[in-house]
Amino acid sequence: MGWLENDVALVSGGGSGLGRALVERFIQEGARVGVIERDAAKVKKLSDDFGDKVCATQGDITVYADNEKAVQATVAKFGKIDTFIANAGVFDYFMKLAHTDAEKVGPAFDELMAVNVKGGILGVKAALPELLKTRGNVIFTISNAGFYPDGGGVIYTASKHALVGVVKQLAYELAPKVRVNGVAPGGMKTELGGLKATGTDGAKLNQLDNLEDMVKHITPLHMMPLPSDYCGPYVLLASRANSSATTGAFINTDGGIGMRGFMTTAGGDDL
Repeated sequence: MGWLENDVALVSGGGSGLGRALVERFIQEGARVGVIERDAAKVKKLSDDFGDKVCATQGDITVYADNEKAVQATVAKFGKIDTFIANAGVFDYFMKLAHTDAEKVGPAFDELMAVNVKGGILGVKAALPELLKTRGNVIFTISNAGFYPDGGGVIYTASKHALVGVVKQLAYELAPKVRVNGVAPGGMKTELGGLKATGTDGAKLNQLDNLEDMVKHITPLHMMPLPSDYCGPYVLLASRANSSATTGAFINTDGGIGMRGFMTTAGGDDL
């Protein structure tokens, strides 16, 4: 028996990358999973791959009505929602303010914040009536960029720092009925896309040159995790049996970035 037997989760951006890995892991743990996903082809593939264990809805998380549609579809199929995972996001591809044309800054800010911050808040709002019924929980995907500089550019870093504040505020606002926590993964090879405003909307994170070498070099654990390597903390936080007393918490799964030494990244390289 898994940790999430008979639970129902709703995941934003569940069609690829970390979101897709979360869908797979939650199903393995006994849950059924609703998904809101922008890409129609990914919606179809989720349905083809997981059958009646998934309820995939095409929608834009920046539109409240689309979030509401995904909630309604999930409840219609599975009867409830125990966990909402605000996971969908976009990346600014290390956009540096000094090197960005002034006319692009405002549109880039609006585009990224709409997805990374507003989208998660709208998702929680849409799912909240169901979460109150189940005394459920919310998990936000943060990032190492929510705690440290240079995990992205200025706008991406601002968005992830903002989500830290959102988690803390909602953990207060929704207690004692709904728990709210965050998971802050490090680098991984995914299809995380960029911004129309900066011309990076066709880019994919897994296409960056030397991404694997960079992540291994800057983290004390010297590893390039797969999306599936990050799923355990989400399962832990979603589990009533294991996290009923946990809210307003963050689990940093970034390979130990905050533990780097002054002289070397990892002190045990010679062991």
